[in-house]
Amino acid sequence: MKRILLTVAAASAVLAALPVAASAAPWRPISERQANLERRIDQGVRSGELTRSEARRLRSEFHDVERLEAHYRRTGGLSPRERADLDRRYDRLSNQVYHQKHDRQARY
Repeated sequence: MKRILLTVAAASAVLAALPVAASAAPWRPISERQANLERRIDQGVRSGELTRSEARRLRSEFHDVERLEAHYRRTGGLSPRERADLDRRYDRLSNQVYHQKHDRQARY
């Protein structure tokens, strides 16, 4: 009986914590994500963590995603599918910025 009560109590605690965990990473507007990515790329160039060619490539990809967003907005606003697509693309670009800044290539 104790085992069942402990299991139910543990399950209740986990289920009660789910909404808190889900809100831990709040939704961020696209403009905020764009500003953050630009800031990270600029900071990487200033610190020497990004070479000029890495920064040029990252900025090119960034502008490609911006153009895609503008296209989506021109064709009737952002649908949930388009928003998810942009989120995935910004996540991918954010990961690329991170990896390029930490790949031990430095501008001399």
